[in-house]
Amino acid sequence: MSVVYDWAANLLRRIYDARIDDASVLDMRQRFPEAQRFIDAWPQLRDEALRVAQRLQSVPRFHELMAAQADISAQDGIDWRLFVLKAYGAEMPDNLAACPQLARLLASCPDVLSASLSFLSPHKHIPCHRGPFRGVLRFQLGLSVPLAPDGRPAAVLALDGIEHRIGDGAGLLWDDTYPHEVWNRSDAVRIALLLDVRRRGLPLDLALLSRVLIGAVRVAVKWNTARTAALEPGRM
Repeated sequence: MSVVYDWAANLLRRIYDARIDDASVLDMRQRFPEAQRFIDAWPQLRDEALRVAQRLQSVPRFHELMAAQADISAQDGIDWRLFVLKAYGAEMPDNLAACPQLARLLASCPDVLSASLSFLSPHKHIPCHRGPFRGVLRFQLGLSVPLAPDGRPAAVLALDGIEHRIGDGAGLLWDDTYPHEVWNRSDAVRIALLLDVRRRGLPLDLALLSRVLIGAVRVAVKWNTARTAALEPGRM
């Protein structure tokens, strides 16, 4: 992980941790009531994700999207791929067009800042790490989750020392600034929907800081997307 990213992430954590004492797992009904709409639509969202999976080799690995995360994405040579539809408010039109049902849900939920389909290859391990920014919450919805021999989901999220197994159609709202790691203990790809949701109810100064940070990241994403498109043959 780059020194600059690490320093900035630690600074942000200190600022927010001093003022926010929420638990690692939060009540979806209170903090993200729109979650139920995604849960209700999970069979359609799964079908869209499975269509994307048919061309999985064209979906970038996480460290190809964010080089600073190579130590959690590329460390074991096993793929973790992310199909990004929205990143801190910056939309990816081609990817949204590939998932029309998900696109409609996202368009009706302005508090969803980022949305990705996460494809975790068989036996992939994402080592313990923490997210940098407590101004958002992570919603995870199981779309196509392989099962272990005992019938439980084979993909495990260890969050703040507690294991969570998020199966098909199951959702969890959690704070990714708590230490967490993930395993896919199966021979099949695990597919999940990951949403970053605006954290409401912050003190005014933290709410303003969050708005500035989200806006800055959105500008950076748009600039990087435009730059990448300009460098691609036929996209000038």
